[in-house]
Amino acid sequence: MNIDHINETLSRQEGLSKTLGMEFISTPDDDTCMARMRVNSCNRQPFGFLSGGASLALAENLAGVGSLALCPDKIGVGINVSGSHMKAVLEGDTVTATARLLHKGRTLHQWHVEIRNEAGELISSVEVTNYIIPKG
Repeated sequence: MNIDHINETLSRQEGLSKTLGMEFISTPDDDTCMARMRVNSCNRQPFGFLSGGASLALAENLAGVGSLALCPDKIGVGINVSGSHMKAVLEGDTVTATARLLHKGRTLHQWHVEIRNEAGELISSVEVTNYIIPKG
């Protein structure tokens, strides 16, 4: 999924994805997209581990970028995010999220997002449902 044009727009805007340090990545597959995020002082717990909330935010933002790529004339808003965290990630590591489209309907997109550490170990598994609405 080519999301380069979305990256250009996101790079000019302030928001959660920029604050947390998310970097969105195109993939050769039409139904997947990716993002990376370095664990740092902006997205970790006080104990030095990646915050579970930051993981969920990464998954929801990535699914939103994917829905925008699929429907550029519409807006995808997250209406349900549900995740399980399997492993802690320390500050300094980088996590990579891969979102795979499970369902593309007229009004709902369902995504499955896996977040992995640099060693390739599964950190979080997240389901995201986006509601697709017209712009403006």
